[in-house]
Formats: sequence, C-alpha cells, structure tokens
Amino acid sequence: MKRAVVMGGSYAGLFAARVLSEYAEEVVVLEADGAVGEDGIGTRAPQRRQLHALLAMGHSQLERWFPGMTAELVAGGALLGEGDDVAFYLDGRRKVAAEGTRMLGATRPFLEAAVRRRVAGLANVRLLTARAAGLVVERGRVGGVSTADGEVFEAEFAVDATGRSSRLGNWLEEDGWERAPVSRMRIDLGYATGTFRRGDELGSTVVVHGSPGPASGYRPTVTEPGGLVAVEDDRWSVVLAGYAGDRPGQDPEEFRARMRRCVEPLRTVADACDMAGPVETFHVAESLRRDYLRLGRFPGGLVVLGDALASVNPVYGQGLTLAALQANSLAAHLRSGASPRDPARGYFRRAATVVDAAWQLSTTADLAQPHVDGPYPPGYPLIRWVGDRITEASIVDRAVNTTYTNVLNMVEHPRALTRPGLLLRTARVLLTRAR
Repeated sequence: MKRAVVMGGSYAGLFAARVLSEYAEEVVVLEADGAVGEDGIGTRAPQRRQLHALLAMGHSQLERWFPGMTAELVAGGALLGEGDDVAFYLDGRRKVAAEGTRMLGATRPFLEAAVRRRVAGLANVRLLTARAAGLVVERGRVGGVSTADGEVFEAEFAVDATGRSSRLGNWLEEDGWERAPVSRMRIDLGYATGTFRRGDELGSTVVVHGSPGPASGYRPTVTEPGGLVAVEDDRWSVVLAGYAGDRPGQDPEEFRARMRRCVEPLRTVADACDMAGPVETFHVAESLRRDYLRLGRFPGGLVVLGDALASVNPVYGQGLTLAALQANSLAAHLRSGASPRDPARGYFRRAATVVDAAWQLSTTADLAQPHVDGPYPPGYPLIRWVGDRITEASIVDRAVNTTYTNVLNMVEHPRALTRPGLLLRTARVLLTRAR
C-alpha cells in the first residue's frame, strides 16, 4: 500500500499503526484534538486513569511488536511480578500460584506513552492531530478519510480504532452501506481507581486480585471485589468494582472503607498508605460487539479494531490484550496475500476468533451476577455448574489453576477448560477435598 490511515491514536490504533508500518509506504494516525498531552500521555479516553491489566498474552504481544519494551518500562519505574509477587484470591482464600505467572505493573498512561513514542519513532508513520469525520468510498473500496476541518487524506486502507462510540455505522449508512449488527449484554458496572503512596508494607508484591466466587454465589458476602498493582513512581493503583446500586463513589473515606472489606493486602494499604490523588470513577452500562461478518457487503480496504469492534466487561482486563490480538489478526490477514483493496473478510474471521473467546469468557461470568438477565447461551446451567467446579479446584490445585489462569490471560482458548484430562483432575481434587 502507498498510504494507510488509522482513525484513533490510543492503544488499539497505535498497535494497528505498528502492524501497518510493515505493509504501507506511509501510515497516518489521526488523533482527535486534545487526545494527547504535552507529556505524550493520552488524555481523551474516559477510562484512561482507571487501573488496566495487561494480561500475559498482552504482555507477550507487546514484546513481540515492540522488542525490549519490558526492559524499557521497568527501567522507567514499572514493576515485573513473578511467582509469589502475584496473588489471586477467591472468596477470601489465596489461590495456589499458577506455573509461569508473570505480570507487569504499570498504569495505562505510562504504558501507552511508551508505545506512542515507539510508534512515533517509525520512519514511515506520522501522528497527526485531526478528528476523523467520514470515509471516502470509491468503486466499492476506501479511497480516503475526511476530517472535521474538511481535509481529506487519500488512502488505500483505513482502520477504525475510534473506540466503542465509533461513528463508522453512521458513515456507512450515509453512503448507502449497511450498519453492522450489534450484540449487547447489560452489566451496569461501576468501578473506581485510587492511587496510594507505596512503601514496603507488602514486600515484593506487584499484583493482588480478589473476587467473590462460587462459595458466595459471586456476591460480595465474604470480601468485596478489588485489586491493586504496584506501578511507577512508587505508587499503588487500587481498583474497586461494584454492580447496579453497589457501585463505588469518589469519596476517599468511603473508598478506604470498601478497601477494608477486601482481601488482606488491600486492607493493609488502606490502613498504612496515604492517598496520592483523587478517586476516579467510571461506569460501563453494557458489553457490546459489532459483527461485520454478518454484512452482505462491506467496503474494501477497511477494518475495525479495538473497542470499536468489541468492548467487554473491563473487570476481566481483556481490553488491551484483545486490541493487540486483533492487530495480530490484521498482520496475519495482510501476510496471507489478501489484497488490501478487497473487503477484509479474512481479517474479520481471524479477529472473530479472539473476540468470540473474550466474549464467551466475560459474558458467561457476567451471567452469574443476579442483576444480569441474559441472553443465556444454550446449556448455560451445565456450563456454569462445570465452571464453578473448575473454579473451586483452581484454588488448591496448581495444574488446574495453571490452565484456568492461562484461559483468563488469553494464552489458551476457553475450550481448554473442557479437556477431559482437566475435568477428570477437577473431579479428583474435589472428591479428595470432600473426604
């Protein structure tokens, strides 16, 4: 390609630009006015200050596309947690460590700024301040991207990475194309992130996560759901979550009070550490995904990536990793020899594989919440019963927890939880405990 244009310059758009830098003579990334501050940190994404998890697969893809990035981030103050430095709790019980556990502690602005610097340093990539306002479609394929100030960038390929509020559907309808069907699940999630000054109160701990499980009916009767991560500048980033009428607010003392109802490490930070900033809140009404494979016709030279394609419940930390895997799907599509000027069905099929996995995992878990009322997948009662048994076994058995954790980290597909060997081991673990 001569020129590819990426609409949206946050994490998903930057990954798309990195991939396209290997296939286009020039890549132009359009970032809305005010999207990036003078320090190179994104300012527009409403959830930017919330705690973001970089799952194991997301970490490996970060290192794949930006070699040496882990060392660069650690040198700048991020922390790398392995083994006992990473602790997961279920119904107040600490789970046995999974094999190969390795997680990076950093805030999203810190991480995204590092990725932006790398992308900006690519010889054939330009980051421009402009708001994408429409597509130019000629003879059934993309010919350019128009901006809010009337400028048109000619392009042979375009990426919509403008987030869950993407207006691509409107643009397509205005030009006589179909709008992609949307699947939704209402979750009514609220979460809040607070920052604390970090000392040696938790030793070498980097990540802690605690959540309700089968023993409590996935309700906060034993402990409140919450997590903390050691991040740059000697801080703890603490996130608390709640659904429907139990969403956390911005009051610092109420935030501390909720932390004291969480697992022990969060209680320790609540009692021992000073806050280093205000409490930031965010509300997510629903998970959604747009299915472009169900369209009968679609312009050539156009793909959709990131939250513009699928946005799932953020408590499972899949967003950044899902964006990276979709960028991988784009690379695989272009590497396959498919013409970038044709409708990118090969890309959407590949992306659907990872979106399906993330959607299956998150929505099945969401349905355990009493206020979530569907839609239910076929066989849901059996799926949930088996899933609960695997979850219980993962607390005490390293092999079961390793597979369980790999699925949560998107290293393995959810079908790994249906392997006969895993189900048999789960049964043995639970029978032994019962005796």
